[in-house]
Amino acid sequence: MRADRLLSILRLLQVHGRLTARDLATQLEVSERTVLRDMDALSTAGIPVYAQRGAGGGWMLPDWYRSELPGLADAEVRALFLARPRSVLDDLGLAEASEAALDKLRAALPSGERRDAEHAAQRLYIDSAGWRRSKDEVPHLPAIQDAVWRDRRLALGYCRADGTVVERVVEPLGLVAKGHIWYLIAAVDGEPRTYRVSRVHDARITDDVFTRPSAFDLAAWWTASTAAFDSRLPAYPVAVQVSPLAMAHLERPGGYMRVAERGLPDGDGWTRLDLLFEDWRDAGGWLLSMGPQVRILEPAELRDDLIALAESVLRMYAGD
Repeated sequence: MRADRLLSILRLLQVHGRLTARDLATQLEVSERTVLRDMDALSTAGIPVYAQRGAGGGWMLPDWYRSELPGLADAEVRALFLARPRSVLDDLGLAEASEAALDKLRAALPSGERRDAEHAAQRLYIDSAGWRRSKDEVPHLPAIQDAVWRDRRLALGYCRADGTVVERVVEPLGLVAKGHIWYLIAAVDGEPRTYRVSRVHDARITDDVFTRPSAFDLAAWWTASTAAFDSRLPAYPVAVQVSPLAMAHLERPGGYMRVAERGLPDGDGWTRLDLLFEDWRDAGGWLLSMGPQVRILEPAELRDDLIALAESVLRMYAGD
C-alpha cells in the first residue's frame, strides 16, 4: 500500500540520513519514477523532504525533523529482545548499556507487547560460543573499535599464522564477531583484508582520518569473503573412528582439516567422523600424530600407506 511505502521512506531517510532515488527504489522494490511521485506526495503533505544535487547527493530530511512512526510489530519486539549475544556485547563494553536500553524499551511498551517480549526471552537463548572453545584474548579490541567508529588509520603490530610479527598501517572498515572470534576488516592500499583481533600485539590510533569507501558493505563483503574461503577448504576425504580421548584434540588439528560430518558415539564411546584434509600428506601427518586413538575406515589406500610407513619405522628401530 502507498501509505506503508511513504512511512517506509521516512524510516529509511531517518536511519540512513541521505539516500538516492535509486537506493530507495531498490529497497522498496519500486521504480525510481514511483519514488519521485512519493516524494511529491510527502512534500505536499508538509513533510520537509528535499533533494541535494551533485556527487554524494540524494533525498534527505532536515536534522531537526523527527516523525512519530507506528509502533513495533510483535515480531519486531521479539527480534529486538533476542538479537543480543552477551559475549559480543561484553567484548565491546556495551552489555550494561544494552540492558539499560532494553529496560527503557520494555517500560515504554504496552503491557501486551511487554509480555510477548518477556515470553520470547524466556524461551529462546542464543549462545554464540562453540563447545570446548576457549575465548580469544582481545586486549586491543577497544582501540580498534574506536578507530573503526572515528575512521582513523591504525598502526598495527600483527602476528601472522607462522609466528612472524609484521607492522601495518591500515584503514579499519569494520569488525565481525564470528562465534567467539573477532575479526578486523581493514583496507591496505585500498584492498580490504581480514585480521584476527587476538593476533594483534599492538594497536595505535593515528591522527590520520581516511575516507571510507561509500560503496563498501561490511555484511556483503564478509559473506563473499567467507564463501570464497569455503571454496578453498580441504577436499581430501577421510572417514575415521575417534576415541573419546582424541575428540579433545579436534579443536587443534594440524594443517587444514575440518569435520564434514559427525556421527553418534558407539557403545565404547568411539565416534565416526567424516573429515576433509587439504591432501593425503596432511591427512597422514595428523592421523599418525593421534596414534591408536584414531582408526581409519576410508580410504583403504591411506590406511595401507600408514601401515607400510609404521612397519618401515619399526624395521629401522629394530635394526638400530
